[in-house]
Amino acid sequence: MVISAKGKVCVTGASGFIASWLIKRLLESGYHVVGTVRNPGDREKVSHLWRLPGAKERLQLVRADLMEEMLIPAINGTLNVLRSCKKNPFLKRVVLTSSSSTLWYALAKISAEKAAWEFAKENSIDVVTVLPSFVIGPSLSHELSVTASDILGLLQGDTERFSSYGRMGYVHIDDVASCHILVYETPQATGRYLCNSVVLDNNELVALLAKQYPIFPIPRRLRNPYGKQSYQLNTSRIQQLGLKFKGVEEMFGDCVESLKDQGHLLECPL
Repeated sequence: MVISAKGKVCVTGASGFIASWLIKRLLESGYHVVGTVRNPGDREKVSHLWRLPGAKERLQLVRADLMEEMLIPAINGTLNVLRSCKKNPFLKRVVLTSSSSTLWYALAKISAEKAAWEFAKENSIDVVTVLPSFVIGPSLSHELSVTASDILGLLQGDTERFSSYGRMGYVHIDDVASCHILVYETPQATGRYLCNSVVLDNNELVALLAKQYPIFPIPRRLRNPYGKQSYQLNTSRIQQLGLKFKGVEEMFGDCVESLKDQGHLLECPL
């Protein structure tokens, strides 16, 4: 097996939305990537990875069922990864994906992050965490992520999910992948990095989308069960390392085009 000049990295949960994009950008950057999946032989789950440029030469998929999106399994899965890392004397750095959102998914991610920090400190492992907000953009897999499914529902007139979100941060999937690589490659990167482009109230979002896509039955207003919210997310740490975020129009534009290209969204809904 030929190892590229950039070296070898491991991406867990390789078939997922964020992980797939991370693998795409790592391959483009010249890395050899080992991706863990539950079943490397499941073509429906992993075929999009083998279509990536450089995959044939520098991608290896291995079987590993490390994480579930529930609280205790997420913590145990993260610790299992770090225990494996501890055994590798050539390990450079671990970049952990946490969450800046406020959902049950985020609770599992943040709890796993806390456990990771404690384990890393006890075992002298170099860990950096990336905390993306609500991730938007094109899906490499035909199977939609939760966020893409939520956007699809909104474009089709479903108000329930986004009404429950209230004010929230949004970030392009490509920026999330770039953020992971940036903190991995930057020696002085330490601690936690918020990854977010813009924070919008749900009514600000639907107004923007309704104007940008008048052909779709996007609701003009959504209920907000939380009352007035005014928080922002400070991303100055990652911007100081050189990351520049894509705007909200681009991230939703790329997402919409992907949904149409994959047949999930009709160009002229009835």
